Amino acid sequence: MQWYLKMQDISKPALDAVLNGDVNLIPSKFVNTYKHWMENVRDWCLSRQLWWGHRIPAWYDAKGNFVVAETLPEAKEKFKNQFPGSDTESITQDEDVLDTWASSWLWPISVFDGYQNPDNAEINYYYPTNDLVTAPEILFFWVARMIIAGYEYRNEKPFTNVYLTGIVRDKQGRKMSKSLGNSPEPLELINQYGADGVRVGMLLCSPAGNDLPFDESYCAQGRNFSNKIWNAFRLIKGWEVNPAVAQPSSSNAAVKWMEMRINEQVSIINDHYSKYRISDALMASYKMMWDDYCSWYLEIIKPEYIDGQSAPIDKRTYDNTLKFFEQLLQVLHPFMPFITEELWHAMNERKAGDDIIISSWPKTISPDVKILAQFEIAQAVITEVRNYRQQKNISPKESLELILKANNKEATPTGEFESTICKLANLTSIKYISGDKPANSSAFMVGMLECFIPFSASIDKLAERERLEKELEYARGFLHSVMVKLGNQKFIANAKPEIVASETKKKNDAEVKIKSIEEALSSL
Repeated sequence: MQWYLKMQDISKPALDAVLNGDVNLIPSKFVNTYKHWMENVRDWCLSRQLWWGHRIPAWYDAKGNFVVAETLPEAKEKFKNQFPGSDTESITQDEDVLDTWASSWLWPISVFDGYQNPDNAEINYYYPTNDLVTAPEILFFWVARMIIAGYEYRNEKPFTNVYLTGIVRDKQGRKMSKSLGNSPEPLELINQYGADGVRVGMLLCSPAGNDLPFDESYCAQGRNFSNKIWNAFRLIKGWEVNPAVAQPSSSNAAVKWMEMRINEQVSIINDHYSKYRISDALMASYKMMWDDYCSWYLEIIKPEYIDGQSAPIDKRTYDNTLKFFEQLLQVLHPFMPFITEELWHAMNERKAGDDIIISSWPKTISPDVKILAQFEIAQAVITEVRNYRQQKNISPKESLELILKANNKEATPTGEFESTICKLANLTSIKYISGDKPANSSAFMVGMLECFIPFSASIDKLAERERLEKELEYARGFLHSVMVKLGNQKFIANAKPEIVASETKKKNDAEVKIKSIEEALSSL
């Protein structure tokens, strides 16, 4: 196959657009060539209309004599000295160009000594590779030429996929450059925020290969995440482990949930990688460490404080906690290689060569969706109880009672996470009812589950009535808007079935919530 890029047909503004990555500024006649960038390639060094690189500094006279000089006056002076009597007014410069990318386009082969020794073990093992990561502005100047060299000298492509990253720009949208002085000093950023902090902070804010306006706060966010991971490690290693301590039911449930959560999320992360959605893979890894592991799991299994000291933790929970932490470090390692390798060796004594960089990626099994769903409901209940405390100015240290509308524990969607709810929401107990709403209590809904908190002596009933009346007014307004939509025959006829089903669910949920609020008001 012939590879050509017809560069002389591209205007200077269009070429500048390619170099700057501003694809939207490229004329329409060139857009098709940009999208199909290997279908119309010609070596630009053969064109008289475009110079790319350094023009060869050789000067010739009519007799074929030549000198090497940077400028025409310097060449004339050398001709006078080296070739007396030559016609210096007719000398011309070599019309060819020393291609700036000449060595770069040979890189996939030359790095493995594939030209001098084309059948060596390294080139046979590593060539071709799978992926090339680069920026769009050098598609023609480097990527296309590596492909040309691959077919020319190895008879096969050098890579299968080309992943195009975004470009880091300043806040005015300009590319970073030394001449503009708009580029931060990378080593200074690393000294202040850490190499992992700078990397992960930038990646978190650069989705789908889009250009990124640089802001130093991104690096601070990455540093904070590194600190979060380090502090989680310090917390875990600071616990006293006692094999004689029995595992609490809340910790047992938390271990089951965390195991299922990691299996679920690693499968999602694997899918993101397979689709080259790198920023999505990082965000899922970030949330799994910060939200799932640090904010929920560690809070559940954290030993109680007794007389100002942390009680011992049971060995089964502790061993699983370390196992989960190791798996999360492995998932984060591609983005944060330094802190993850450091903590990998700080967690346990390891043999020489037992490094995280060559450890096996966590294997996944199909997660128990029932456990995941039950914990999601438990999370919502805990959050609602905490919000209730905040609204009523009730101290987190004051224990509350929770009543759920269900015949028994097994009939509720929270399953075996009752002890988890009691611990994190500071509840004395959870009771179950099947009849009417209990008197003198505040109600809230979690999905279809009705929950009630009996009023404490400090509750202002008048303020509570005002709050419930506002909630009732909002719920009735919301229900009215949904009913108007469902009553529109044109909407029902044209909307997708899943959208109609979603609106119907909103209607049912609103009706249940209105009934619950009305019962709460009547109990006051």
